[in-house]
Amino acid sequence: MAAETVTLKSDIGSSFIVGLGTPSVMLMMLAMVILPLPAFALDILFTVSIALSIMVLMASIYAKRPLDFGVFPTVLLLATLLRLALNVASTRVVLINGHTGTDSAGRVIEAFGEFVVGGSYAVGLVLFAILVVINFVVVTKGATRVSEVTARFTLDAMPGKQMAIDADLNAGLISQDEALERRERVTRESDFYGAMDGASKFVRGDAVAGILILFINIIGGFAIGTLQHGLDASQAAQNYVLLTIGDGLVAQIPSMLLSTATAISVTRVSGEQDMSAEVSRQLTGNPRILYVAAGMIGVMGVVPGMPNLVFLSVATLLAVIGYRRSAEPEKPQMFEVNAVPEEQPENVELSWDDVSSLDSIGLEVGYRLIPLVDRSQGGDLLNRIKGVRKKMSQDMGFLVDTVHIRDNLDLGPNTYRITIHGVVMGEAELIPDKELAINPGQIFGDVEGVPTKDPSFGLDALWIDSSNREMAQTAGYTVVDSSTVIATHLSQILKNNAAKLVGQDDVQQLLERLKVNAPKLVENLVPGVMSLADVTRVIHNLLDEGVPIRDMKTIAETLSLQRIGEKTPDEMTINVRVALGASIFQGIVGQSDEMPVMVLDPQLEQIMTNAVQSNGGVIEPNLVGTVITGISEATGKMEAEGASPVLLVSGTIRAFLSNLLKGRLPNFYILAYDEIPTDKNIRVVTTIGKQVS
Repeated sequence: MAAETVTLKSDIGSSFIVGLGTPSVMLMMLAMVILPLPAFALDILFTVSIALSIMVLMASIYAKRPLDFGVFPTVLLLATLLRLALNVASTRVVLINGHTGTDSAGRVIEAFGEFVVGGSYAVGLVLFAILVVINFVVVTKGATRVSEVTARFTLDAMPGKQMAIDADLNAGLISQDEALERRERVTRESDFYGAMDGASKFVRGDAVAGILILFINIIGGFAIGTLQHGLDASQAAQNYVLLTIGDGLVAQIPSMLLSTATAISVTRVSGEQDMSAEVSRQLTGNPRILYVAAGMIGVMGVVPGMPNLVFLSVATLLAVIGYRRSAEPEKPQMFEVNAVPEEQPENVELSWDDVSSLDSIGLEVGYRLIPLVDRSQGGDLLNRIKGVRKKMSQDMGFLVDTVHIRDNLDLGPNTYRITIHGVVMGEAELIPDKELAINPGQIFGDVEGVPTKDPSFGLDALWIDSSNREMAQTAGYTVVDSSTVIATHLSQILKNNAAKLVGQDDVQQLLERLKVNAPKLVENLVPGVMSLADVTRVIHNLLDEGVPIRDMKTIAETLSLQRIGEKTPDEMTINVRVALGASIFQGIVGQSDEMPVMVLDPQLEQIMTNAVQSNGGVIEPNLVGTVITGISEATGKMEAEGASPVLLVSGTIRAFLSNLLKGRLPNFYILAYDEIPTDKNIRVVTTIGKQVS
């Protein structure tokens, strides 16, 4: 316990010391501007400034993502202000003590003025001008422009990224906590690039200030040396110009390092990567690049008059590196899809082991989609499928079976297939190295891509290059990768076929879980009121229409109130739906107290009621077509207004209409009047069949 206390105190002390860093720097800058500093202090501060600039540059290079160095805009501002304060302090020392010699402003400035430029102020001026051109015209100007564009595109892409997060959350690919984390990351990313846009202006202003300070120091120092201290023109130029050049070079080198760090941060992609390793891999990973470069340098090396030895040496080095790259063995594929069966002895009697069982849920993939499920190759589809199962299990109230994944050489290389109990429920083709940009209904620009359809909902979509992702999001598209496409398609199929995933054993498991808290209820229900098969039939009826079975206690209590043999399971389902009315209402409109609905014209509803009660639901085909057309048009109208399409009818014909429209309209709900809670309201959007007489 004592060790833990010491560690805690140490952490608090470290945090306290680190927390004093920024205020201390600000106070030090204020002191440098106001108080004269000795030459030794200037040497220390200039050295610290150069070291800080190198640390910032290295941090920018080795950060895996730009957000890993999220304090960079603040650090950039502090480093720039520190250097400008140093310029003020050094200018004071140069102008006051410059007449005493070139060592009057410290050894660092003298070294840059004497050693770096060879003691010639003409060479120093040229070298300083070159550094200013490199820093101001090339690095700083380019970084400023990239910062502006990146900030604009990042802010424009925020709505599309938020939509993509919501789509993944609704599909069950991510949890609520992961969605919050990703939303926070998107916000921090926009804040970072917005701050970098402003911070790049500091760098640009710093470069301009360096030029102005140089000329002010030269003119002011020359005037002070000749007029105040009586130096001749050559001696004044020798002292003040060399000191000014040394001061300018000491300031420009950290400035150029920070400008380079800024450019690196804003030009790199947002993905997680080691930049130095990526540069090496992408430049030297392809032997063909090295061979071509070696050949061109070698041709230049044999031209008469060229430095043959240097060119041919470099060409040889590139060729050797290319040969070593091409000689490296390819990494073996670690994903095993179908193990080779062991050799079986001949004439062995058949057994039940030779009868293959069907998978409850199956996913078959073509060979080019194998990397999506191979973790060693960076595939994340397995984790996403696990997220789909977890989300659906939580939403629907039962445990979704494991998804069995295998390769299928009979499929196209880019094709996948989803099966339930061996029956194909969905099949689509992907382009693995591209991303799917889905048109949600309203877009604001054109994006280059291959037209296709979203396999989950049939929406118009494009296969686009990853480099166009932000452009597509800015235009209003929802952009997802191939793994998300498969996971979303699987989620939709499982939701539409939930009843096929629950058998009597699963219902027994649900009852056993309920028995822990309500043992008498379960004992009275099965087999007292109804059999396990009848309970399963009721559960299937509910799941067929998308009603969750999370509230098993209400379901069991409602069923237990029935009399033995009095009603069929289908008739019992009607009572269960009424009991679950509040849950059904909330599942459609959330926390709202009002539900927009479409209704049938009273005359049309009476015709259908008579048909159901008298002749088992035989209705004239033309009338059926009119009803289906009217419902389809009303559904489109409600979806355009952002409302879930709900048809409200009498309980007598609800089940009949549900069977009639099943599979025709996705995400469509049919409710009975009795299923609407008494404390909730409805709003009639449209009436269907007014023209029917």
